[in-house]
Amino acid sequence: MTFPVVGMVGGGQLARMTHEAGIPLGIRFKLLSDTPQDSAAQVVSDVVIGDYRDLETLRAFARGCDVITFDHEHVPIEHLRALEADGIAVRPGPDALMHAADKGVMRAKLDEIGAPSPRHRIVSDPADAAAFAAEVGGFPVILKTVRGGYDGKGVWFVRTPEDAEAPFKAGVPVLAEEKVDFARELAANIVRSPHGQAVAYPVVESIQVDGVCDTVIAPAPNLSEALAGEAQALALRIAKELGVTGHLAVELFETTDGRILVNELAMRPHNSGHWTQDGAITSQFANHVRAVLDLPLGDPRPRARWTVMANVLGGDYPDMYAAYLHCMAHDPQLKIHMYGKDVKHGRKVGHVNTYGDDLDDVLERARHAAGYLRGTITA
Repeated sequence: MTFPVVGMVGGGQLARMTHEAGIPLGIRFKLLSDTPQDSAAQVVSDVVIGDYRDLETLRAFARGCDVITFDHEHVPIEHLRALEADGIAVRPGPDALMHAADKGVMRAKLDEIGAPSPRHRIVSDPADAAAFAAEVGGFPVILKTVRGGYDGKGVWFVRTPEDAEAPFKAGVPVLAEEKVDFARELAANIVRSPHGQAVAYPVVESIQVDGVCDTVIAPAPNLSEALAGEAQALALRIAKELGVTGHLAVELFETTDGRILVNELAMRPHNSGHWTQDGAITSQFANHVRAVLDLPLGDPRPRARWTVMANVLGGDYPDMYAAYLHCMAHDPQLKIHMYGKDVKHGRKVGHVNTYGDDLDDVLERARHAAGYLRGTITA
């Protein structure tokens, strides 16, 4: 029996953890990475170093792969269409992925299918941004470049017309959105296969610090069953309407008046689903592998009452391995996941998962471990 080869475009930590999930299944991975030092390139045996923006590089990489998938949304859509024309299975396909790659396209499609969103429109210059602000009740507003942003990059909190100048320097269209009066941020993670099977994970609360995900709590505390079900149903409907194959993360605002609004989409494993590695029967990574190969999907139910994921960010303490002794002794149930990255200030270099029956205890354990690994906690 010949086991399939999954071609992963992008060598970051998402590719690294997706590869890990395929190992028990005997799934072979081939990686297209920018450098040999990238997170996934350190652990995948079959690595091609090349530029994902070059069509011939992509075509050569795809030879011998049974399916192509991604750990980011930045591959040119026209290149993916060319691969499909060559007979290559691309999952998610370009018709779906374009909605994650371009925020303007995403908003237009969400409007078309009636998905609840913040008020928004494409703006042409700072004066137009000021006009939009007047339309939605005044500053502040949010400005986003439609392509290339992540982890708070490409997003501006704009308080005055003068603040609105920076986003237009990127040379790509700019999306203006109203500043939503939200109580917290949520995420609904689902996985969908080519033949239409889909599973939904519990809706989680995502806590951001300086535009970067800091902590994820699964399930979201004090979220009503009705609103949780609405969020899951919305994510499943978006996946079906957009033709998503694989993992879809729908980042949401829970408004102060009890509604949900779609903030962002990601068509790949996502930071808000990292808790599933240790907290769910089948992780987001394992289900993404199953989905792109059109295998039956695994059970998404949680293993414990509460699971908390805390990101480990780089700080002034580069020797994180030295902190393992304390962290492992302090909490024998702690799960540490490091990405093989050089430590840089504010950079995601790993995450920790904790779980249990007492939310306060689980939260404290996760934050203690992440802080100790970073060096902000020393006792």
